[in-house]
Parts: sequence; C-alpha cells; structure tokens
Amino acid sequence: MWNQTIDPTGQLWLSALLALVPILAFLLCLVVFKLKGITAGLIAVVLQVVIALWPFGMPVGSIAGAGLLGALTAIWPIAYIIVMAVWLYKLAVASGRFDIIRASISGISPDQRIQVLLISFCFGAFLEGAAGFGVPIAICAALLVQLGFGPIKAAMLSLVANVAAGAYGAIGIPVIVGAQVGEVELMDLTFDMVLVLQLLTFAVPFLLVMILDGWRGIRETWPATLAMSAVYSITQASILIFLGPELADILPGLLGMVAIFMIGRVWQPKRIYREDGGEAPAKESYEFGDVVVAWSPFYILTGVIFVWSIPWFKGLFAPDGPLSWLVFAFPIPGVTGVVTPDGSDTPVATTWAFTPVNATGTAILIAVLITFFTTPQLHVRDLGAQFAATVRELWRPIVLIALILIVANIANFSGGSASIGNALAAVGVIFPLFAPIIGWFGVFITGSVVNNNTLFAHLQTITAERIGVDPTLLVAANTAGGTVAKVVSPQSIAIAAGAVGLTGRESEILRASIKYSLGMLAVVCVWVFVLSLVLPAA
Repeated sequence: MWNQTIDPTGQLWLSALLALVPILAFLLCLVVFKLKGITAGLIAVVLQVVIALWPFGMPVGSIAGAGLLGALTAIWPIAYIIVMAVWLYKLAVASGRFDIIRASISGISPDQRIQVLLISFCFGAFLEGAAGFGVPIAICAALLVQLGFGPIKAAMLSLVANVAAGAYGAIGIPVIVGAQVGEVELMDLTFDMVLVLQLLTFAVPFLLVMILDGWRGIRETWPATLAMSAVYSITQASILIFLGPELADILPGLLGMVAIFMIGRVWQPKRIYREDGGEAPAKESYEFGDVVVAWSPFYILTGVIFVWSIPWFKGLFAPDGPLSWLVFAFPIPGVTGVVTPDGSDTPVATTWAFTPVNATGTAILIAVLITFFTTPQLHVRDLGAQFAATVRELWRPIVLIALILIVANIANFSGGSASIGNALAAVGVIFPLFAPIIGWFGVFITGSVVNNNTLFAHLQTITAERIGVDPTLLVAANTAGGTVAKVVSPQSIAIAAGAVGLTGRESEILRASIKYSLGMLAVVCVWVFVLSLVLPAA
C-alpha cells in the first residue's frame, strides 16, 4: 500500500511546478526545438518517471503499473476507435464514393470558406456527437485535403472547429460525467454550459473564415456564416436548456448543413476563394440517389453508434445486465488496491476494461462491414489492403498517444495532477479566473474531456463551495476549458497528423494551432470570472 501525497515539498506551488515539468518539456520539445512527436513523448515519459520517484516518492512498481494502464488504454479503446474510423474513410475513398462526396460538397459551393463551415464545423459536429474520440478530426481533416486544402491548414481548421462540439461528444458523455463526478444536477450544468460556451461557439465559424481569408473573408461570406452560426448555436442552446446534452451536436450539425445547402441555392460569394489562389475545379453533377449512396458509410456509422449509445443497449452490459459477462475488468499490478489518494483511506479500484462487443470501436467496425457488403465496388482484397494501409499510417500517432497517456497516468496516480489543481485552487476568490485552466490542463494530458471531468470536476465543486461560488458554474468552466484544449491535445494532433499524412510533423500542426487554443482559453477564463461575480452561489 502506498499513500499518495500532493505536496511532497511542503510548498504547494513548488510541488505543482515540479509536477508541470514533463508537460512543459513536451511543449518546448515540440514548439521550440521542433522535435518529432515520439521523441518529445519519450523525453516527457522519462521526466515524468523521475518526478514521480522524486519528489512524489511513488514506488517503482506503481509507476510501472500506471504506465501499463496508460499503454493499454491507448490500445483499447483509443487506437481501436481511430483505426476503425480511418479504415472506414479509406474504404469510402477506395470505392470511389468519396469522389461523389467531394463533388456534392463542391456543388454546394466551390468556395473553400464555405466548404470548411460545411465539413469541419457542421459535419464535424455531427460526427463528434455520434462518435467522438477523434473520429471527426480524422475524417474532416482528410476530407479537406481531398478538397484541395493544405494538410497543415486542414488539420488545424478541423481542430479549431471541434471546439463548438467537443463538450458534447459521443452522445453528451463529457457533460454527463461532469455532472456525476461534480455532484451537480445535469440540467443545471447544461444550462451553465450555454452561459459559458455558447458565445464562443457562435464565434467559431467566423474564426474559421478569418483563419482562411482574414476580415475580407468575413465581409464576403457573412450571410452564410451568420445564418449557419445562428442556426447551429440557437439549436444547440435550445437542446441543452430543454432536453439535455445527448443531441447537442448531432441535430445542430445536421441543421447547420441544411442551412448552408439552402443558402447555397440562392446565394454565393461574389469572389470564390481557393487557398492556393487557383481556379475552382469544374462542377461535377451526380444524381441525387448517387449522392445519398455515397454518403451512406457515414449514415451507417451514425446509426450504429446511436444504437450503441442508447440506455437500453448500454444496460445490456451493465453489472447486472444479461451481457455483463462480455465486459472484462483487469486489475493493474502496482495500482489497483495499492495506491491510496491523498486524504483518503480507500485505495483506488482502477481497472482496465476490455469490452469487445459494446466498445465504440466495435460499432465502427460493424459500420465498416456493412459498408463493405453494401458496396459492390469493393472486394475482399480491398478490405485487407486498406486495413493494412491504415495501420501503417497510424502506428506512429498511436505510439505518441500511448506515451502521452503513460505520462498522464503516472502524473495522476503519483499525485502530480492533483498538486497542480490544488495549487490553482489556493488563489481563493479569483479562482474562477483559473478554473478553465485546470480543464485545459486535464484535456492536454489525457486527450479527453470525459477524463478531464473525471479528474477535476469534483475538485471544482469542492473549491467552489469553499470560496462561495456556484459549483455548477465551475464544473461548466472545467468542461469548457477542456474543450478548447482539444485543439492542442497531443492525442488530437496525433490523430490529425495521421489523417492528413503528416505523421512525424506534429510540431508543425501544434505551432499552427496553439495560439487559437490559448486565445479561446483566455476568453473563457475572463468570461467565467465575470459570470462568477454576477451569478448567485448555489
């Protein structure tokens, strides 16, 4: 048994600064020294092991166990989901259907400013709500490259666009987990998410256009940008206030695509923007039925994911469900029953869950198989060849994800993550200004808004009660801060790099994206602080 401590030096800020060393080193390696992602990840792992040994005093066996849990989590469920999603995309390309998808999008508008709103923002939100876990970033970035965007620009745009949807991915799971762990009412939390994040969500489409073409782009596309942003934001806010988080990405994403389609029938920008300054490709026409069939892999994906997400299906695999025997939980040596959190008398019961049937990756695999059997253009050799190509392209991003999760798990179980969170909480009444930073840090190290809320939602609630602020607001701040961190999360960047063929050049994507993540984080921090001054404490 090992008792964790979050302040081994006796000075909380010093302990927190030491805990930050591996993450700061990782950022410096990527941004300043321009090292490859895997090299930066290996350096961060070594530093994290050293910090865990001293000053946090974590036993070697527990460090190894925490690292093992990170590596296993990278394989299942994360790598499983990513490989299946990219495999589905590659099959759509191999079948020739992606040419029709590209043409159908170009047919709405050849202007790339409109295309990025349609794909990265609306279609990306739709995929985030249905699947999450990096699926929209991979598919949308790859689709933008197919439409003529530069790979780095395509990856960065898809990462920034995901801010509007990332809090409600995979049928609203991040917010649901935030409410559970933070011990706040779900509907109260979704209402506060509207207060905290909706203004930024409304602004994201304008930011995407500005990234592409500056203020001139906004002046030339404002009718479409404003209409789509209003439809998306109003729909999302209404769903969050009256229904909850489950459909807060899917329906707004669909209606946003419809809005762009309807506007495109009666209005187009006077100047057609192309990133390379070249001529727009000639418009291709396809029958409506061909377009519907071409998009079918993504309809199938959404349908299967939806089934996997409904309470009835989940209940089959619950501890008392009829298929609970298909859920396997493996204790982790050195961690499970060994590590006792600071201030607790109960050791952690963390296990690694292997869920071969009800995993999101299995849902995507089923979508892959249905797509294969309903696509006459595909043969068995195509199925195997595209899977092999997917694994060849993604093994480096997956290794990087594993390295980051090893760092994250060692930091969490050693007490380092809690040390950073508690140091920020020690600032007292101005804590709401820093509350989103905790969420940003949580997603940066774990790559998941769900994991971030699992780690820090309860800390936000406790701190809010101590300083007399509404706990629901700070749980919302934690979620919002985590959402803007997905823009630069190493997991997200690794996924984006693999999707656009830039594996090994993750630092270039990070340098292109980080200013937008930090800028949006600053906006969220100031806005949450203002809200904390005007909203009554619960």
